[in-house]
Amino acid sequence: MPPSHPFDDDKLKEECGVYGVIGVTDAANFVALGLHALQHRGQEAGGIVSYHPEHGFNSARRFGYVRDNFTKASLMETLPGSLSIGHVRYSTAGSKAAAIRDVQPFFGEFSMGGAAIAHNGNITNAAALRRELIERGSIFQSSSDSECIIHLMARSLQRNIPERMQDALRRVEGAFSVVAMTRTKLIGVRDPMGVRPLVLGKVGDGWVLSSETCALDIIGAEFIREIEPGEMVVITENGGVESQFPFRKQASKFCIFEHVYFSRPDSILGGRSVYETRENIGRELAKESPVEADLVCPVPDSGTPAAIGFSLESGIPYAMGIIRNQYMGRTFIEPTEQIRNMGVRLKLNVNRALIEGKRVILVDDSVVRGTTSRKIKEMILDAGAKEVHFRIASPPTAWPCFYGVDTPNREKLLAATMSEEEMRQHLEVDSLKFISLDGLYRAVGEAQGRDAKCPQYCDACFSGEYPVAPSDMIEKGFVLKAAE
Repeated sequence: MPPSHPFDDDKLKEECGVYGVIGVTDAANFVALGLHALQHRGQEAGGIVSYHPEHGFNSARRFGYVRDNFTKASLMETLPGSLSIGHVRYSTAGSKAAAIRDVQPFFGEFSMGGAAIAHNGNITNAAALRRELIERGSIFQSSSDSECIIHLMARSLQRNIPERMQDALRRVEGAFSVVAMTRTKLIGVRDPMGVRPLVLGKVGDGWVLSSETCALDIIGAEFIREIEPGEMVVITENGGVESQFPFRKQASKFCIFEHVYFSRPDSILGGRSVYETRENIGRELAKESPVEADLVCPVPDSGTPAAIGFSLESGIPYAMGIIRNQYMGRTFIEPTEQIRNMGVRLKLNVNRALIEGKRVILVDDSVVRGTTSRKIKEMILDAGAKEVHFRIASPPTAWPCFYGVDTPNREKLLAATMSEEEMRQHLEVDSLKFISLDGLYRAVGEAQGRDAKCPQYCDACFSGEYPVAPSDMIEKGFVLKAAE
């Protein structure tokens, strides 16, 4: 399912969201609701696996939105039981033209019973593991890196499935937040650096694991805590929660872009409101890069909280200068060349009466290829704006992510080949300023800014400093940033 128009193609995409529920009647219905709340993390496809003592394991995997598939009673009736996990995805590792076999959760039958697994993140040594497993006789069904985990579990000599999972994950490099299930247990694991999020919630007598807290709210679950980096929790049907730390301890490297863009603004990350963090980013931007103007306008929707923060700090009025068409789905109509050339106008329209004759500050979350930024600038000028100033709520995205984000090749990233001034000229705007790395760190609560010797977050897409060497990509010729 290719992007329907250029707007979709000029944003970084989180690879996926994971969700699991145990100890409630018809757990799959809760999972479907949770996946609906995590839809922003993956809109290409979704899947749910459930277990019922009489009917065994059942699964459903579908392309498209959760609302178009997992709201039908006829489908949900095929997923009975009090234990279920689910997954929504974009394709990063694996085929871009996805096959249904690539849609998670993945299921495996082991000597001690079946297990299903859903994975958010990216395994950076997947190609090497896959070669090794195939040489030893493993038969892969998908092109996904996540399937390696199932095969490693199958080859483990450990006594039970949680121990086999530990064994498998010790072989894996990169980023993983995993939600898995056996016939009687719900399992959640985060990689030792905690790159991707995973939280624990309580619903009635049951328990929930989710990529974000907003997906707890939708089912009325209470947020208990975040799963710690390197932690494995095993939850049984009688409500017992066992915690262990099976990996060598490492410094936490949570993805800072979760704060900037990926997570929903109504989620809580590291005890901080995502919305408030984004508002703080806008305030930092206004301090670092002030400019005389008449209006502060967000590029909807992801630029909105930062634009509000910029307005509050600068005293320049906030205005909805660009209106988003909320009903523009990915499918829309089969895009002809004429429709395709309309580009961003399918999704965004300028509030002409507000913009005409004004000096406008546009606040966006990031600049990736720059194609959308140019089109939005043209629309603003067409509406009669006097000046256009871009303020970006993240540092320049100059490096690809290998930890579960769909990033273009480095040469396609505008900031990889241009300075800030060259980007300003390329976008043909009156000014262009990005928040500094230190400013971003201050906005997420690090008062002293970024610790250059040991950064508190993974910020590889900005800094080029990868906390785990992307060994598969290096093998393919990717050149790491030279040490300074």
